Amino acid sequence: MLPILLTMSLLCADTSTLQPGDHTIEVIVDGTNRSAIVHVPASYDASHPTSLVLCFHGGGSNAHQQVSYTGLNEKSDEAGFLAVYPDGSGRLAGIRTWNAGNCCGYAQRQDIDEIAFVTALLDELEIRANVDPRRIYATGISNGGMLAYQLASEMSDRIAAIASIAGPMGDETCSPRRPVPVLHFHGTEDEFVSIDGGPGSRSLSQTDFYSLEHTLNAWVAANGCSTKAEVSLMPDRSDDGMTVEKYEYGNGREGSEVVFYKIIGGGHTWPGRQLRIKLLGPSTLDISANDLIWEFFDKHPMP
Repeated sequence: MLPILLTMSLLCADTSTLQPGDHTIEVIVDGTNRSAIVHVPASYDASHPTSLVLCFHGGGSNAHQQVSYTGLNEKSDEAGFLAVYPDGSGRLAGIRTWNAGNCCGYAQRQDIDEIAFVTALLDELEIRANVDPRRIYATGISNGGMLAYQLASEMSDRIAAIASIAGPMGDETCSPRRPVPVLHFHGTEDEFVSIDGGPGSRSLSQTDFYSLEHTLNAWVAANGCSTKAEVSLMPDRSDDGMTVEKYEYGNGREGSEVVFYKIIGGGHTWPGRQLRIKLLGPSTLDISANDLIWEFFDKHPMP
């Protein structure tokens, strides 16, 4: 009987190695199936350790929408990293959220263990692909960006660096075991997650968000960075009505830094992507979040 059960177990377990293309993988966490979409670039070579970027959707969205919304697969193909789009939790299939401190929705109310999910997901990916353990990164927008901050605080042993778009910290403090480089983008006219904190005027969650100032100060302190930023103006396109300022808090421990792109006039959007939903506000074309995120990640492997 035991050999039969063992055979059935092996047949049911999907342990196939990932090949170039798009895949959906599942892991079981606390008795619940959790999933992620994985994009493996055509250049992937299983004999070489490969960078991995976790890309978390915003609250009320899902992994499939995040793939098309961000266009990150194009950067994955160009740069050769694995792009992974985890799916949040929710009662409705297409409406998902993350439990990221003080936000959001179903996932927060159910106290979903996102750290356990991401840990299990990375464990599975490291079995099925040649993942470089020194080059695992996290990015996301809004509620997904908040989760990226949570991972930086609680999984600094596995997450090399993070980038958040329009998503502040979801906790009052952060406690990484080591300095974690942080990149942040935020529009001054974001009506969903205000750069100044508090409940967003258009936010459905009514979360009392932490301000960006609070977030930056916390991570500048955690990383031991200079408290005075070097400020520069990014090249400006005259046709989008927005400008972008770059704030660099450098000289952090172990080569870490905190970098903030302030999008003056920008909304709750992914910079560099044409906006499909006007309700979210204007999206700048002065910068490409995908280009800047990968440039930042590429220079910040795990020490």
